Amino acid sequence: MILVLAITLSVFLVQIIGAFISKSLALLADSGHMLTDATGVAIALLASIIATLPANSKRTYGYLRVEVLAALANGIVLGVIAVVIFVQAIARFGSEVEVQSTPMLIAAVIGAIANLVSLLILRSGQKESLNVRGAYLEVLGDLLGSVAVIVAGIIIAFSGWMVADQIASIAIALLIAPRAYSLLRDVVTVLLEAAPKDLDVDAAREHMLAVPGVVEVHDVHAWTITSGVPAFSAHVTITDDSWSERGYHAVLDELKACLMEHFHLEHSTLQLEPESHDIPGLRSHD
Repeated sequence: MILVLAITLSVFLVQIIGAFISKSLALLADSGHMLTDATGVAIALLASIIATLPANSKRTYGYLRVEVLAALANGIVLGVIAVVIFVQAIARFGSEVEVQSTPMLIAAVIGAIANLVSLLILRSGQKESLNVRGAYLEVLGDLLGSVAVIVAGIIIAFSGWMVADQIASIAIALLIAPRAYSLLRDVVTVLLEAAPKDLDVDAAREHMLAVPGVVEVHDVHAWTITSGVPAFSAHVTITDDSWSERGYHAVLDELKACLMEHFHLEHSTLQLEPESHDIPGLRSHD
């Protein structure tokens, strides 16, 4: 990600210079988006480092949630950038700003090539981390934004139709907005401690009930600590015979193995209760 950050900052400098020389709002919008991406990648990199700090008695999960907070910041900034670009593009309609297509095209092409390289670097990790996914989506949006600027530059070069610059700016804003929404939606899902989207809680309960000696599974909770780290807890009632003869530890081992094999849950907390201890009225609802 350090390489991606270096590439992004370099392209930002090229595009911001090109934007002032060409007077292109679309290129300025793309450079502003690029700066936001550089900030996002820097935050993601810092969050990844902080997340490796060990847990302690006050922060029992360590700093794993720092990644989620960084992704939240990225999503908010992306949303703000989209709104600002859209408003500025609308305000510029009717103006007589003459856009220079040559520096506009040169900067946009350099940006497109650099973004393509960054995408290839981030591609493998974007399914495993919210932050890497956020950075991947931002760079993808940059690439599409650069393509929009290139198309606008070509139109201006051959037809002199300056409105193409504003249209490209609006297109960039419309590219950013859905990505901001998608990232914020995933972050909010984690912060609300909803069940991971790839975990079927009902199916997990049914698998646990199929373990010999298990008669009931209740107080089931599933949530995500951070990207790729789901957590699961439940109270499990087992027969008195299984508790005394088979041994609760054997049932516990089988339950954890079941959750690991079928649902890839490495972090599960299970409270086993003998059937005779299952007193009606004291049990919490699901």
